[in-house]
Formats: sequence, structure tokens, C-alpha cells
Amino acid sequence: MEPSILVASHLSALFPTPQPIPVYSSQKDILNLPRRNDPAHPPDHASFSSLFHSPLTGTVLLRVTNGGYVLELLSLSSDIPPLRFDFPDTILPAPSIVMWESEELHVLLATRFGSLYRIVIPVREGAPLWSPLANRRWYREYVLQAGFLEGLVQVQSTHCVLISLPGGSLLRLEADALGSDTQDDVWRESRSDARSFLHSIASLLPALHSAPSGGSDIVSISTHPQPTDIGNVWTLSRDRHLRMWTARGGCVAEYALPSTAPGHSVPARNPSPAPANPSVLLPPEPQRLICVFTPSHSDDPHVLAFVPTEGSLNSGGFFQLFAVSGDALRPLTVFEASETSVHCHLQDFTVLDDTLYTLWDKQGQSMVEVRVLAWDASEEQTTGGWSSATYAQEAELTPAYLDELLLSPGSTADKFFEAIMRPGIFAPLTLQTAITQYTDACRSLPPPHPTQLLLSYATVAEQIASVVGCTVQRIKDPKTGAPLDENYWNALKRDWEGFIARCREIERNGRWPLAIGRGRPDDGVLIVERERIASLAGEDLPLRLHRRLSSLQPMDNQFALLDVLWTMRTKLGPRLMLSLESRLIDVVHQEIAFSYADIIQHQAHAFAFREQVDEGLESWIVGRLQRIGKVQEAARFVLDIIGGFDKEVKREEEDTELLSRPISPDWLKALTASYASTSVHARYDISLALVTLLFFLADELHDWDQAVLAEIFVVFRGVAMLRYVARQPAGDNATPTQPGAPGVEDDVVAKLRNMHVSTSRGAKFQPTYSLMHRLVNLYGHSPGLPISAHRFLDATGLLQSLSPAHATRLEVLFCERLRRLGYREVAREVLAWLPRTPGVTYVLGRLWLDEGRYDDAASAMEILAGSFGSHSALSFDDQEALAVVLPGEKCFPAQFDFYLHVAELFKAVLSAYHDVTFTQLALSVAPSGIDAIALWHGVIKGLTDLGQYEDAYTALVSAPYERLRRECISQLLYRMCEENAVDRLMALNFAGLAEEVEDALAFKARNADPRIRPFYSRILYTWYVSRGDYRNAALTMYQRARKLAALLGDPAAFVELAELQLEAYVVAMNSLALVDPKNQWFTLPITGETGHEPRKRRKLSKHIPESKYALGKRDAEMVELKDMQYEYALLAARVELARRDPTLQSAGGLALAPDSIVLKLAQSNRFDTALATARSLDVDMTDLFGHLAGRCLRLSRRPDAVMSEDTSDWLLTDKISSWPGTPVEKGWRYLRQSLERHDGPQTDYRYTKVALDTIMAFDRSSPPPPWLIHTLEEHHPEYLIRTCLRFEVLEAALDHTLGMMRRSNARLTDELSKTAAASWLPYTLVDQVLVAAESQPDLSARGRGLLADLRAEIASRMKRVQKFSPAAA
Repeated sequence: MEPSILVASHLSALFPTPQPIPVYSSQKDILNLPRRNDPAHPPDHASFSSLFHSPLTGTVLLRVTNGGYVLELLSLSSDIPPLRFDFPDTILPAPSIVMWESEELHVLLATRFGSLYRIVIPVREGAPLWSPLANRRWYREYVLQAGFLEGLVQVQSTHCVLISLPGGSLLRLEADALGSDTQDDVWRESRSDARSFLHSIASLLPALHSAPSGGSDIVSISTHPQPTDIGNVWTLSRDRHLRMWTARGGCVAEYALPSTAPGHSVPARNPSPAPANPSVLLPPEPQRLICVFTPSHSDDPHVLAFVPTEGSLNSGGFFQLFAVSGDALRPLTVFEASETSVHCHLQDFTVLDDTLYTLWDKQGQSMVEVRVLAWDASEEQTTGGWSSATYAQEAELTPAYLDELLLSPGSTADKFFEAIMRPGIFAPLTLQTAITQYTDACRSLPPPHPTQLLLSYATVAEQIASVVGCTVQRIKDPKTGAPLDENYWNALKRDWEGFIARCREIERNGRWPLAIGRGRPDDGVLIVERERIASLAGEDLPLRLHRRLSSLQPMDNQFALLDVLWTMRTKLGPRLMLSLESRLIDVVHQEIAFSYADIIQHQAHAFAFREQVDEGLESWIVGRLQRIGKVQEAARFVLDIIGGFDKEVKREEEDTELLSRPISPDWLKALTASYASTSVHARYDISLALVTLLFFLADELHDWDQAVLAEIFVVFRGVAMLRYVARQPAGDNATPTQPGAPGVEDDVVAKLRNMHVSTSRGAKFQPTYSLMHRLVNLYGHSPGLPISAHRFLDATGLLQSLSPAHATRLEVLFCERLRRLGYREVAREVLAWLPRTPGVTYVLGRLWLDEGRYDDAASAMEILAGSFGSHSALSFDDQEALAVVLPGEKCFPAQFDFYLHVAELFKAVLSAYHDVTFTQLALSVAPSGIDAIALWHGVIKGLTDLGQYEDAYTALVSAPYERLRRECISQLLYRMCEENAVDRLMALNFAGLAEEVEDALAFKARNADPRIRPFYSRILYTWYVSRGDYRNAALTMYQRARKLAALLGDPAAFVELAELQLEAYVVAMNSLALVDPKNQWFTLPITGETGHEPRKRRKLSKHIPESKYALGKRDAEMVELKDMQYEYALLAARVELARRDPTLQSAGGLALAPDSIVLKLAQSNRFDTALATARSLDVDMTDLFGHLAGRCLRLSRRPDAVMSEDTSDWLLTDKISSWPGTPVEKGWRYLRQSLERHDGPQTDYRYTKVALDTIMAFDRSSPPPPWLIHTLEEHHPEYLIRTCLRFEVLEAALDHTLGMMRRSNARLTDELSKTAAASWLPYTLVDQVLVAAESQPDLSARGRGLLADLRAEIASRMKRVQKFSPAAA
């Protein structure tokens, strides 16, 4: 038979672990004992497995896990989730799957407490085989009368189950009626004994019965596979008695098997009913020792029994074949197992197509041996011997291998982590179990615990990288204080080695073989282990040669060079080979500028390679090479082995075959990936050994054909790339169930995360076997090994190149597919092996783009632009390799199209800068007549978004589309305003576009909220001022003030908004003041807001002419500078009031009339503000000065009380504080200067009069200030006199009247000739004074003197007047 090999994949990487369906029992007395788990045997490791296949259901894998409590069904023909059942008690071996009438799939099993369960799964063509979420009754229960059981269970059919009992008896269960969704099955029990009545009596006599205790216990039971009508049962007991049972006759035949192989002779044909009792019994554990089948040449069933001889030095046991003739067993032949089975344990065996397949446990590893059955002794020599198949040799993470890993540069943790994450080394279940046990062990130590132990992680890989080694601390020397780095690194290394040893122990238990069988014919023979599923596949030539070389088997003459290469590789040692491999990889990564002969010679001399080779080894190699002779031809032959595939790979499949091929499940693709990885590693070892020979022959390579050297290096490059990819994991689907510490993460959140609740409903489980597995999915899968693996490797194209200076189409496509899958690190590493051809450069640019390295990507894409267009000098191969990774798999006809493509790529990743750059490049080479308005728009918008406003302005002005310029200018303006780039905006000319700029800014100024940046009104004002348009500037700020006035409704924001409004008024007034006084005005359209203006507007006519209804016709009002000043003063006064008394804001006090506001200010002692406001608003200040005079009087009377009040706006100002004198003197001086400033002829001195009235009313006994009397004497003496009369101050009235007379007499002589009015006096008032004085009885002496003087002065005046009167003349 052709050599075979085993390839496997982990089940935990391919199938999810759903929540089990609980199974309950009607028995009330079942003991719920705690389930014990072995630390090295995780619960999800199976203890029993079997395979079932039918055309309707496909292949179903049955597994018993969790210590025998959980039954799991996995469909190997579809991608539906597994189905799990959690039983209340342990399941007896062996549950089985049977088909019932092509309608239902039945799983029959028995538990230790005597319950027989039937799980029913309906089968519907075209529908999924099952749904774990289905709401239905899955199982039916029947309680056995025997109660507690410890035997074997054999399911013969849907209606018949057999259970072995102690003493060699059989319990037969036959279903009288199958149950339904509401009813359980009805079974009939019957018991059969192995011996007759006489044997039972003899067993009671010790002299006649000397068999060991328990010898008749059954350890193996079997029936003919379904579908069949054969109802017989065959058992094998511990005393090696093979028995045949029938439904009616019980045990009808018995044959005693020998304990040792009786050679190859045929034993006696007459069965021996009472053979000699063997001295050694078989182990009591259930074993697979019987196989019943029907050969192709006969209709009679045949029984193949196996007797283990584990103590033998020749084999692991022997087989004996029987033919069933009626109720008799007829021995046919006996044959031993192979010599390689010594000290091995047979786990399972089966006969398929007259060929025996055996599954052995060889020191914890699976080994399959195959041979064609011989039907008698004469056929023993013609059928051939045993053919053995094991797994390919793989690196075990032993301490020695871990030390070899540390020979290359890099951190310890990174190297160990990369080693355990390689596909196929450890199962995801192994890693999760190991890290959970490791974390629990670390947390069992006394606290405090490292933070890494208290966190929860998204993936198992992340948890391993963070947790392993976290308890190792760097310590310092207690004497010197120097850090003990060496101790730290040694402790870290030991910690990692301990974790890896834990993983190895768990993985070793997971690789324990359980069953062998076959599903679909295309799937071949399958081997089921505790945690893996494997396939028996043909061994390709590199694997076969690698196995023979590794086991030091003799090689044929045609492979003599391989023998030399492997011997040299082995003798050089791992340290030298690692150094050589590192140098070789560096050489392949570099661009080739010299011949390979010179490069190898230089590297060999620099490495001193020949000096490191032992003289004896050197002589042996030289001698063997001389014996080979033509080394170049032998090297070419080795290259063909490394890069060659089976002939079937090149076969072209018909379209009908491709369409009819069923979809391969993930586990088959995983096996293909596993086989491909194994083959790649074997090819890499051979290729590395071949390149090592080149270093040995460095001085002779100048005589070699350079094409051979180039081919050696290009093949090594391809195999190295495949090996690197084969070592990469695909990711991590599992989420560790590590609980967080209190306070770190909520337990509910952690549980939801572990249940994948965060993912979308119905999200499909993604297998995480390896990156190679993902690539097999991508490249397509063909049934059968090694054909599918070879087709995949051939499809990658990495072994098809002929020159290392080129990158083929398939190589570039391989890198691009890695990038598309999201494995950027892997894609970058693989691209580093290839020369920088245009195709490689494009993929590298796309990779940098994905990684966010936009500058590097742009540089690569810009260099690549020269590969397109009519002037391109690309070769056909480079053009083909580039086209395969471009959209549509064709090259762009011109640089213009390529630039647009690159721009779209950068746009997709939101890299505006490079998007604009390549769009500009596209515009620079755009063909004539193309509509590029969208490109120009993209450039302008992109530059604007980037903040390159000057460049955006240049592009805007340069755009050949007038409509585009007018559309984009507002975007540019608004963005510059939003980014506070007003200075840069004002520096731009906008020649020919000034009107659009003003319209755009004016629109925003009218409609944008004036409180929120950017302040478009201020920006527009700056625009107008910078261009000398002060009237529009004033209009803009005045409109801003108007908009702010409309927002003053909120009392809480009144002061803030009013300050902004005051600022706008000030700026507007200043701007309008710069205009020619004749033109200090502007017009505004009349809106509803003008009705609330504080200043008076002219009334509009109620008659509206019809012309006003025309479009564009609106009423307008004229605003002058004085109007703004009025509004500013009024608002400033209101703000001052609001600051003094915030309650006025909510009480409506700010809506008072201007005179009331002035009075409020005066009452608040804000006299400076009140005076200024009254002056600006043209408000009468009578009450204001009356109040000020009263304050001065109070200050004179009670200075302490007045100074305790707020006098900051009059007595404590900087100016008044600098005056000399007391506060009383300062107050009266303030009143005097205020009257001088605001009172005079234009006011008819009414404010002075008010002050006098206030003083006189307050205290008429105190004389008013002289300066006040002097002012009135000079300008209004009669008012002064009347005031004195009104307040009955007669002495003052006489004094003021006398003074008035004297001043009038003094002027009489000087002015008489000039005016006749010079002689006028208020004689009536004088008479009133005289009458009042004369009527006053208690007039003082001074008063009487003044009265006499007044009378004399009147008499004198009358004489003068009469003297100069016309009558006298």
C-alpha cells in the first residue's frame, strides 16, 4: 500500500461550544454527586467517540464529554452548531446513533442509574439537521428494572438494545412501541446467561470450577453494522471467550481464544465449549476487541477478534478471523499485529472494503496500521503486510527546543508566545484551560495580586501575553542595590516553561485516540481523538523523504544528495543552522545587485562557514559529492522535489464537476491546511539544507549555472514565505471566563461578554484554526488529500517563480489576499521577501494605507504612476502582476485614471490631504474636453477642510468654471471664519469676487446667532473697514446691535448681551464718524423690530401706494449718527441700572422711560452716569439736580451716614478724590461744577434754581452757597428775590433787592444812551419786598437798615430816571 500520513485539526478551533440542553430523569433517588475534573483532562475532552454516516444526514460525530455527563453531536457535513445534552448521571459505554425509516435520527444510551434514553432528531431533506434553539421535547426515558448498571451498552437497532451484566449475562431490551412527543417508549426486558444449567451447577463445586473471579465479565460487545437484518450479538469476556448470542437461543456458540498468538497455523475447526481457563484475564475496562462485517466475496457475516498481548516483544497482539455459519463460529485465519505495535494499545479497529484499519495508542499518540485481510492461510503472502501511518514529525516545545528558540535575537516572552500560538501546536481549549489553571494558581498565592490577574481580557491570546510571567518581579541586590537582571530573566524563563509544560500535559491528553471510522467516501478514513479529528491521507514525496531522512532510513541512489544534505544539516547543529538561516533570510530580503555566486561567497567568507565545519564532516561531504558526480543536476532534482506537486493537481476540472461538488465543511478545509502546513515545513527543511550546501561550495559556485542558483533561491523564498504563513494563527474566537476582581468589572458584564451577547443576534461562529485555513477558504477547496493541499499550494503560485528578481502574478495576488483578509503584519512580512515590482509596490501602498501610514502610501503610489499611460515601460509579466490587484483586474489606460483611483482610496480612509494631492495630480494630466468640475470642487473643498486656505483660494481662482467659483466661495469663507482665520481671510484679494464675499458674509451676519462664534457681523465689519467702506461697516455693526436687542428677553443674560450690544454701537458710531458729515447716515428696511425702538421714529403714512407692492420695494428708515448715540446712551444707562440693582431685570424696571432711568441712576448715587445719560438723551435734569442738592445737604448735616453709602460714582472718582478739602466741600464743589457744565442760558438756569429751591426747602435758616447766590444774582436776581419771599427770608430778599437796584443804577448811566430798556426793573417785585418787609413786625435791625437803604436807593433811582426822561427834557 502507498505510504500514508495522519493530519489533524482541533475541534475546539472549528466548532463552538453551545449551552447544553438539560436532560432530566423521572427517578427521584438519583444522587447528584459533584463532578470531578482532572486538571490535565479538561471537561470538554471526550472520553468516548463514534462516527455515523448516512446519505440523508451526512457524517455525525458523537462525543461523550464532561466526565461522561454530556453527550455532544457534531455534524461533519454542514456548518450547523453542535448539539449538546447534559445528563443527570454518567453515560454508560457506548451510546450509538441509528436511523429510523429515513425520517428520524435516534441516539440511544443508558446511564449508570438504570435509565435508557432515546434522543429523537427529525430529518428533513434540505433543512438543517438540527437546531439547538428549537423548542421541542428532545428525549424519552425508560427506567430499567435492573436499576444500577455497570456494563456495556450495544445498540443493535432502533428497537433493540443490549446491555452486559456481571457474570457474562446479557440484558436484551426490545421496544414494543416507540413513544412520541408526549409519551415515552415501551420496552420489554429479557436476560440471557452465558452458560447452561450444568455449567451453573459445576460452578458451585470448587473442585470442578477453578476459573478466576470475574473471568466471564464481558469487556467487548458488537453487532453487525446497520442497515442489516442480522440480529446476532457477539461478545468477548475477560477470559477471552468469544460468544455468539441470538434473540431466542441466547448464547449459541462459544470459542476460547488463546492468550498468545499460535503462529500462523489454523487452529482446530471444532469449537471448544469448555477450553482451559487462561491464567491471565483481560483488563476489566471496556475495549473494542470485536468487529463484525460482511466481506465483499460472501454473504455470511465475519467476526474479527483481537487478543492483546501487551507484554509481547513481537507485537501488540493478534487477530483471529471467524466466519459465521448458522449458529456456529468457523475460524479462518490468525495473524499478528505489526512489530511497530509493540507496547502499544489497540483503541479501535474496523474493516472497510475488505481492508483492516487499526487505531493504536502509541505513547499517547495515534498510530494507524492498515492491511488487506487474508481469508485463509494461503492468502497471507499475497495480501502484503502492515502499512503504518503516524503524524509527521513536529517540533515539541521541550525545554531543549525552547533553548534553541532563544538562540535567535528577541525577547523571551515574545518567542515563547509565538511558539505556543503556532497553529496545530496547542488547541484553543488547551490554551484556555492552561491559562485558567495558571491564573487560579497565581491567585492562590497571598495577596496583593498583580493587576494583570484581576482584569478580564477579550481573547485568550491577550490573556496569556498579559498574565504569564506577571508574578515575576525584578529585585535588587540587598548589598549593592544593583538590579539582578539575570535572576529576573531566568525566573521569567522558568515561569514560561512551567506554563508551556502545563499546556503540553493538557494537549497530550487531548490527543488520546478514541475511534476510527469513515464518513463520506471522499473524506477517507477518519480518526477521532479526545480533542482532535484526523484523516488518513496519502504521503506526498517531500513528506515521505523528510520522514525517512529524519528516521535515518536508507535512501535510494536517486536521493543520495538528499542524504548528504540532511547529514550535513544534522551535524552542523542548531546554533550554526540558525545563524546561517538568519543570514540567508537577510540575503533574500535584499535587492539583488550582484551574481548569486559572489553574494554566497561573500557571505560564506564573512560567516567563516567552512572553518566551522568539522574536518571529518568536510571530508565525508566532499567524498559523497564526488561519488554523486553531477551535483548541479542532483540539485535540480531536489528543486523538483521541493516545488513539485502530484500530477492530479494540474488536471483541469470540468465545469459540471465544479458545479456538482458539495460545499466542503470547515473541518475538511482545516485538514487541508494542516496537510499543506506539514508539507511546507518538510519542503522548507529540505530547501534550507540545499542552500546550506551552496555555502559549503561557495568557492565553486562560479562554475555553476547562474540560472540554477537563482532557481534555488527563488524556491527557497517561496517555501520560506509559505512556512511563515503556515505558522501564523488566524485569531481568537474564544473569550476566557476569567472572573474579574471585585470592583474591576461587573460579574454580569463579564458573563455576557463570555456568552458573546455583545455580538449581533445570529452571528456565525468563525473557525480560528490557522491563517492557512483562512486562505484555503479563500482559494477554494477540493475533496481528498493530498490533492486538495497540493492544489492550494499550487494556486498560491509561490513555488512557480523562476527568478528572484521578479514577482509573479500569483505571488502578488497572494500578498493582496493577505492584506484583504486583514493580516497586515503577515502581509508586510511576506512583501518584504519580494522585489519592489509595480505590483508589489501597489500592494505595499495599499497595506500602508490600511495601517494609517498615509505619507508612505502616497509616496509609493506616486512612484507607481509612471507605470501607466502610453509611455509605460512595463514588461508583460509586471503588467499582468499589477493588473491582478487593480480594480477590474486590468491596468488603467492613463495616469489620469490611476490618480483618480488613488484619490478615491485616500478619500475612503478620510485622508483629505493626499486625496487632494492626487486629485490635483489628476487635474494636471487630465485630457482635454473632460468635465472636471467635480474634481475642482473636491480640491477646493479638500484644501479648505485641511486649513490650507491660501491654496484653496488659489484653486478657487484658477478653476475654469465661473459657477463653481461662486458656489465654493461661501464654503471657503465660512470655514475660514469658523477656524478663526480672519486675518488670513482679509489678506486674500478676491478680485472680481468681492460682491460674492460680501453677500455670503452678509447672509450669515443677518441669520447667524450673534452670540456664537464666529461673529460674522464683526468679520464683515473688518472686511468693509479694510476696504475703506465705513458706512457699510457702520451698518453691519448697527445691524448686529439690532439682532442683539432682539435677544434681550432673558433677564439672566441681559447684562452680557447688553455689553455686546454696547460694543456694537460703539464700533458702529466710530465707523460712521469717519464718514463725511454730510453722509453720516444709512438706511435700513423697516421690520417689526423697529416698533420697539426706544428713540422716536417718524410716523409712516397709512396710505401705501401700489408701487410699494412691487418686488424689491420695501419701506426704509434713515439712521443717523445721533440716533445711534441716543440708543447707546439709553442702553448704557439700563446696563448700569441692571448692575446696581439686578432685581430690576425681572421686575421690568429696565423698560422705564429715559427720564425715569435718569432718576433711578440719581437715586442710586450714580450721578456721573446720570448726568451723562441725561445729556445724551436730552432729558430734563431738574429732578436730578434737586436730588444731588439734597445729597449735598445730607452730607453737610450727616457726613458719616452719607459716606457709608455707595459714592463711587461721584465722591470717590479719581478726579474728585484728588480735590482738596473735606467730603462735604467736595460734594458742594461737585454740585457747582455740574451746574456750570450742564446749566446756563440755554436752560435758563433752571437747574440752579432747583438747587436753590432744594436748599431753601431743606433749611431756610442756613444761607445757600455764595457761588449759587452769585449765579442767580447775575442772571436771575428776580427769581432769587421771589424764592426768598416764598420761603419768608425777608432779610435776604431785602439784601438781594438792594443789590439788584445798585447794579441797575450803576448800569443806568452807561447804558441809557444805548437802550431804553436799561432803566427797566421789576418794580412790582420791589414793591412786594417793601410791603413784606414793612408788614414784618419782628424784622431785625439789619433788616430794618436794609429796608431803609432800599427805600433810599429807590428814591435816588427815581430822581435819575426822571432827570433823563423825555418829560424832563
